[in-house]
Amino acid sequence: MSDAIHIAITRRIREEHAAEFEHLLAEFASRSLIEPGLRGVQIFYPPPGPGPREYGILRSFASDEEKNEFYNSDLYQQWEKRVQPLTDGQLTFRKLDGMEAFFRNPQGHMPPRWKMALLTWIAVWPVSMIVPALLLPLIGGRLPSILIAGVISAGIVVALTWLAMPLLVKAAHSWLHPDPDAHHP
Repeated sequence: MSDAIHIAITRRIREEHAAEFEHLLAEFASRSLIEPGLRGVQIFYPPPGPGPREYGILRSFASDEEKNEFYNSDLYQQWEKRVQPLTDGQLTFRKLDGMEAFFRNPQGHMPPRWKMALLTWIAVWPVSMIVPALLLPLIGGRLPSILIAGVISAGIVVALTWLAMPLLVKAAHSWLHPDPDAHHP
């Protein structure tokens, strides 16, 4: 089985159609969850108040083939026809590879690679020391060294995927995605 495929779509909605779009989006997202190969959907809403009404939709698929089947499906094509009159401009469609999925941004802008690499290193360094310190006393001497390495690697991946990276990316959001409209002294 191939690695998951992550697709980020952003689109700007005319302010007068925002409520209608949100209703249609919720309906479409729930209907699409039964599609084969779809591993999940995450929706990013624009912040409240005035400003651009830009929505982000992140979908994950089991394979590239299932991604293509979904975006060519009648369900998706009908959705596009329904929401096209509500949009302001063209949608952006972007495939996120590997670690990029952690750093996704609803506006579609990715931080510079050096920032992604630095934040990943900040996560990996302590996790790669903590996980072995916790697991070795439990499994050391009971398993062959190759299996110990595999268990420790799995622990590091789990800790990075579900703890360290989500927390660090959230904490560093303003550094990763600075507001271009913010005034600096």
